[in-house]
Amino acid sequence: MYKTVGGGVCAAKGYRAHGLNCGLNADKNKNDLGLYVSDAPANTAGVYTTNKVKGAPILVTKAHLERTGGKARAVIMNSKNANTCNADGVEKAEKMCALAADALGISADEVLVASTGVIGQILPIEPIEKYAAALAAGLTYDGNERAATAIMTTDTVKKEYAVEFELSGKTVHLGGMAKGSGMIHPNMATTLNFITTDAAVSSEMLQKALSEIVKVTYNCLSVDGDTSTNDTILLHANGLAGNAEITSEGEDYDIFRQALYIVMSELTKMLAKDGEGATKLLECKVSSAPDTDTAIIVAKSVIRSPLLKCAMFGEDANWGRVLCAIGYAEAEFDINKVDVDFRSDKGVLPVCRSGAGVPFSEEFAKTVLGEDTIYIDVELNSGDAEAKAWGCDLTYDYVKINGDYRS
Repeated sequence: MYKTVGGGVCAAKGYRAHGLNCGLNADKNKNDLGLYVSDAPANTAGVYTTNKVKGAPILVTKAHLERTGGKARAVIMNSKNANTCNADGVEKAEKMCALAADALGISADEVLVASTGVIGQILPIEPIEKYAAALAAGLTYDGNERAATAIMTTDTVKKEYAVEFELSGKTVHLGGMAKGSGMIHPNMATTLNFITTDAAVSSEMLQKALSEIVKVTYNCLSVDGDTSTNDTILLHANGLAGNAEITSEGEDYDIFRQALYIVMSELTKMLAKDGEGATKLLECKVSSAPDTDTAIIVAKSVIRSPLLKCAMFGEDANWGRVLCAIGYAEAEFDINKVDVDFRSDKGVLPVCRSGAGVPFSEEFAKTVLGEDTIYIDVELNSGDAEAKAWGCDLTYDYVKINGDYRS
């Protein structure tokens, strides 16, 4: 039912994008300014950081959506500078929107803004002002990669995913792009994420779907335990696919919601795998839980344990660290019923049954944990609910990257 396609934020009908280097990044080979635009006004939903310190771009984006009744035409974004904790931050964010609006011939309120990079440094607006016209002039229906690279900071790879599916007899597309490598922790939208669709979906149902899927994807991701100040996810629906507008729950909503889950879960895994200095993607699946919330809490507790992350880097089957993380999870269950396995493409390694260790081969454990994707399977044996969380190992390079981040 869902076919993986290319195109990222340009996979859906009516979206153009572009990215270039305007000089915020001294490396002229790296894009630092991006833009994407919908040919038609798009219903827009958003989820933002839960950090009390919020970047100026978030304040401006939320204000614009409030003034337009939840509709947007364009998003301008930059890397290298978060435009956060600056006295002139809102002024600069508003100026970015105005520059894009002037170049596109639309209202500034129809433009949203996002920034990522160093916190507490004044954002120079002159480079953005100089290149705004060129940014708009370069928009194309296949410019998604240029935009995706414009939001990268310590990311080592661009992150894009898109699917094609059917809604009320119409072919529909939904795709997105994300950036993130560090300062990633549950209970926020995480980093910068932009998703577009040509489906017709009401603003209310769009927000409902986004909020539901964030809970089981981005909010189940942890790289380092730090919640960013600029985390934003925006979801746009311009209706150009021509399907009957989704205005309530039902079959079409379920189909759309699943497409959104597929794209957001794939982007979540890309974010986890590209964690700063990471060598392994970690996925914890908690099954047979009493309820979904318990499964989520336990999975997140395991995946964000620094000691477990270190053990996975060292390919050490120190399963006691899994039990420790399960044990301090703020949820109710019987620890004496818990089973744990480590798993990879090399096989399954049972390490715990009924809350106690079982004998295993250290040699086989090294083989299993030597892969670059490790699955931690936890059975609570207390119900039928399940959930997943994603993260990465904690390495020497993480400290090196963050020891001189501003340089």
